[in-house]
Amino acid sequence: MELTPERLVAQLGQGPLRPVYLIAGPETLRVLEAADAVRTRAREQGYAEREVFEPEGRDIDWNALEATLRAPSLFAARRVIEIRLPTTRPGKDGAAAITAFCDAPPDDILLLVTGGEWSRQHGGKWSEAIGRVGQIAVAWGVKPHEMPDWIERRLRSRGVSADRNAVQRLADRVEGNLLAAAQEIDKLALLAEGATLDTARMEDLVADAARFDVFRLVDAALSGQAAQAVRMLAGLRAEGEAVPALMGMVVMELQRAAALARVQARGGNLAAEFRAQRVWDSKQAVYTRALQRHPAPRWEQFLAAAGRIDRIAKGRAPGDAWQALERLLVAVAEPRAARVMG
Repeated sequence: MELTPERLVAQLGQGPLRPVYLIAGPETLRVLEAADAVRTRAREQGYAEREVFEPEGRDIDWNALEATLRAPSLFAARRVIEIRLPTTRPGKDGAAAITAFCDAPPDDILLLVTGGEWSRQHGGKWSEAIGRVGQIAVAWGVKPHEMPDWIERRLRSRGVSADRNAVQRLADRVEGNLLAAAQEIDKLALLAEGATLDTARMEDLVADAARFDVFRLVDAALSGQAAQAVRMLAGLRAEGEAVPALMGMVVMELQRAAALARVQARGGNLAAEFRAQRVWDSKQAVYTRALQRHPAPRWEQFLAAAGRIDRIAKGRAPGDAWQALERLLVAVAEPRAARVMG
């Protein structure tokens, strides 16, 4: 039976863990939090060792995974083996490995499979095998009319009370962005001081989401949201920001993506590079999707374009810096915009 991530989390404390879990879907925050809950519960039940398998280059080393599943642990009696599939498509070899595990799951291993996409086309015999012995949770995007209820539940979970108008105001501010909503709610938990929030107090405490900051701007481009990035850039310009003030973060993120792309292109250890670049788990899916859109040479072109924009903004080269930056962000977000930078 397909569960919501929240329902899965609620069931984790109601008995022993299942041998395998599949958590996937387009809403990254819900996937990450449900997977974290599984890991936490596993540690509580004595799963002291954890090993992660994710694509290095084009695919996971499924032979190494199968060897790990067969080998006894050197350090712990019970282990969590985690498979990260950005596209939630294990391929023929991966599907066979997962199905074989589900046919005879060992007592000392919990298999956790996570993915960033899901539809009927993603499933198959491998996911059916998971459903027979484990649990499947799909993190669909929260619809606009569902957002206030999601926010209200999360506020309560953080010990914050707000009236319905205040909840709706926060929903309007974050514009469907669950991560932004979660960040604002965490701030409110520190600032609300036990009082029930009305609309006026919510306005005082919550940062105006219309003032799009550069972090969200770059995230939108990396996530493939071209229209959102353009709108955010217009918001920053309207707020009086200057292009040179934005370029430091833009260049830093492009440098990070370029370094990851180089490692991926040569078939290196992308997980190790994520650690070296200090990319948090919650942000890795964003970079992974971005790397799937463009080859390594393209990221070098993006960096070169960013350098030109910085020179334009500082009066050292001709051109419109705002227009050039918009074109760069659209090119990062949209593969079909390969020639927009000129």
